Amino acid sequence: MEQGSQVGDGMGTGWEDEESAAVLRAVGRVVKKCRERKGLTQAELGTAIGYSEEQVSSVERGRRVPRGQFLEAADRVLDAGGVIVGLTQDVEVARFPKKVRDLAKLEAEAVEICAYDNSVVNGLLQTEEYLRALFGSRRPAFSEDEVERLVAARLARQRILDGKQTVPAFSFVHDEAVLRRPVGGRMVLRRQLERLLEAGQMRNVEIQVLPLGCEDNAGLDGPFHLLRLKKGTTVGHSDIQLVSRLISDRKEIQILELRYGIIRAQALTPRESLAYIEKLLGET
Repeated sequence: MEQGSQVGDGMGTGWEDEESAAVLRAVGRVVKKCRERKGLTQAELGTAIGYSEEQVSSVERGRRVPRGQFLEAADRVLDAGGVIVGLTQDVEVARFPKKVRDLAKLEAEAVEICAYDNSVVNGLLQTEEYLRALFGSRRPAFSEDEVERLVAARLARQRILDGKQTVPAFSFVHDEAVLRRPVGGRMVLRRQLERLLEAGQMRNVEIQVLPLGCEDNAGLDGPFHLLRLKKGTTVGHSDIQLVSRLISDRKEIQILELRYGIIRAQALTPRESLAYIEKLLGET
């Protein structure tokens, strides 16, 4: 699903869609213009900021995603007055996989986000340690640069929970197996359970647990999200194995809405669920 990147130079590389490519080309043009205005060659700029001539050239051609350190150093050396470093946020977003950007846009438009997960903790609730362990366990293995890229993208998505811009309602149902699976080891799992308890205290967040002892489980087909948007429509999202799919067909949405309602009814109440998570934390 994710395009590869080179390892060892400390900078993200590559791009996977035209939207990202356009951003990187624009950043490259700004860097080149500022460098030429300062009268420096690519090699001279590279030496001044601690990068090779090839790396500077790749950034200027839009073929390499510059790290924040590159942009900060280039802005300072080229006396750009904040023009280059001001592009940092645009570059960070361009680094994210397209499917992450698309999902983040939908989440930003949502008034309610519902999610059922039966394999791992929902991405919006994962601690950094947990998600690093999660991405690190992927086979074939991600490169270090790819792990960093995915971690940054996941953490950026989680900002929606802070409620600074909008305050959507969140409903998360986790299968108990998720909360017992020691992704990253015992201490990582403990901190993840603590994070769930913390999130469950938020006024706009409800967390439920579907116990393993429950004979009925309407979610055995796998995890899914439902995003109810401001404009009144609902979009579904399913991410299983190599397939990441947005669902807008009304009949399919109705099935997912019915299924989620049943899952919530089968699960423990939010209050019971937090008590259950505390119990699991004590056992971990």
